[in-house]
Amino acid sequence: MSLADSAAPPATTGDALPDLVPARMLNEFAYCPRLAYLEWVQGEFEDSADTEEGRFHHRRVDEQSGRQASGEAAQSDAGPQPVRSAMMSAPGVGLIARVDLLELEGARAVPVDYKHGRAPEAGREPWEPDRVQLCAQALILRENGFQCDSAVIYYPESKSRVDVPIDDDLVKRTLALLEQLREVGVSGRIPPPLADSPKCPRCSLVGICLPDEVNFLTGRWDDDAAFRRLQPPAADALPLYVQAQGATVAKRGDMLQIRQQDETTTQARLLTISQVCLFGHAQITTDALRELCIRSIPICYFTSGGWFYGITHGMSHKNIELRQTQFRAAADATASLALARRFVHAKIRNCRTLLRRNNQGKPEAALSELARLAARALGAPDLPTLLGFEGAAAKVYFSQFQGMFKPSRPDVPLGFDFASRNRRPPRDPVNALLSFLYALLVKELTVTLLAAGFDPYLGFYHQPRYGRPALALDLAEEFRSLIADSVVLTLINGSQVRPDDFVQAAGAVALTSRGRRQVLAAYERRLETAVTHPIFGYSVSYRRVLAVQARLLARHLCGEVPDYRPFCTR
Repeated sequence: MSLADSAAPPATTGDALPDLVPARMLNEFAYCPRLAYLEWVQGEFEDSADTEEGRFHHRRVDEQSGRQASGEAAQSDAGPQPVRSAMMSAPGVGLIARVDLLELEGARAVPVDYKHGRAPEAGREPWEPDRVQLCAQALILRENGFQCDSAVIYYPESKSRVDVPIDDDLVKRTLALLEQLREVGVSGRIPPPLADSPKCPRCSLVGICLPDEVNFLTGRWDDDAAFRRLQPPAADALPLYVQAQGATVAKRGDMLQIRQQDETTTQARLLTISQVCLFGHAQITTDALRELCIRSIPICYFTSGGWFYGITHGMSHKNIELRQTQFRAAADATASLALARRFVHAKIRNCRTLLRRNNQGKPEAALSELARLAARALGAPDLPTLLGFEGAAAKVYFSQFQGMFKPSRPDVPLGFDFASRNRRPPRDPVNALLSFLYALLVKELTVTLLAAGFDPYLGFYHQPRYGRPALALDLAEEFRSLIADSVVLTLINGSQVRPDDFVQAAGAVALTSRGRRQVLAAYERRLETAVTHPIFGYSVSYRRVLAVQARLLARHLCGEVPDYRPFCTR
């Protein structure tokens, strides 16, 4: 028997395509070619309730056991011998598989595959993808000298076995799918999404695939079809912020505990955490760090004052195809300028919208100038000119920013008066809020881009600079006013921050610990706020919008979507 030490790695296109195709990928390809490409070529994966349940049902068979031998040496009169979690390969046919359970009796082998759900009704065959996967396992067994003319699917929910005959028709179909999968992998072109398919809603990769969104943007949309919101409107896992100085984050079982002076002050389940944010001298244990890296949960580091300066995460995303495309586009001045124009155009439009909705003085001249600059940004001939349009728009926008606040008391030393944007360091409370919230937004987008497979440090508008997440800053342009500036208005006009939530020293103003807590709470509420997507029409949280925009940018760079459509609220 030919054994492998670990599962086959994700494929890359061209000559780097692996010789051995995982049998599970044939299952995915028969179910949906796009799903197989996302998982095998681009290395995408996302857990869902179904995958979690499937992992639970596999907990016994995933533990390797039993004596493994080739078909010629497996002669035995002791009856069927079970072998669990057997990794086998067949270089001749070009397949590799981890078989859940092998029932061996002499030279005869029967692979048993555990599947989520209940057995089909009497007289109905199991689904074709499952039969194809078992046929692939049978072909591997045959190449290793076993006799294999049947297989079994076990359904834990109904506790029943269903026999699958390995006949010539199934073998022919399996080999044809194997050839097609290889051709798709070599081509480097992702298959189109399924059209209005009932398979999509339960697919764990629906938020990555974006089937209806991509079909709509590429003109493959049926005007009579209803646009479906296939992904949840809000994320299940949320960030964990740790700003208590001297606090330690530790792991205990499936929980993270925050400890101070040997006492546990807070704890949270790992399943509910999307990222861990440490401020100042907050620390994390090696066990907790290792577990977060294994689970692909990033750890973000801030100074005590809220400056985002670093991130720790597990292995880089496997989608090298996307990063290669990103680097080629960033080196192309024309492609970079086209994207930069859209980022700046969206930024100016969204600033204008916030000003129009919230400035009581109705600054018509400023609104007209912002509309003019937004239009000019789309036709900027080069990046320096575009930067000039953005700077002019920022000057107009911030000149009217004070008009969106309720009047502050003149007798308060640190009131909320705003004259102009200043930073490094901010010299008044409003600029301190803006700087902190912009840092949080860039952190959020850095995490989002890493999860999508991008290199967040290589942008198209913001040029590379040591330690600066340029692509995160690019995408942040669309959302500065909609998320960060909006939170500033909420905090000040709702009296959620007070003048004593700030400290002033040597001309610089910073938030106190209580002030940061108030800002973090308001920021998270804003990210969870539902908004109607201006292109697709469904209701979705701002946090989910960030992920959708990152995925749409990836689809555009890979040539699937003709244009990148920024998020401009109505």
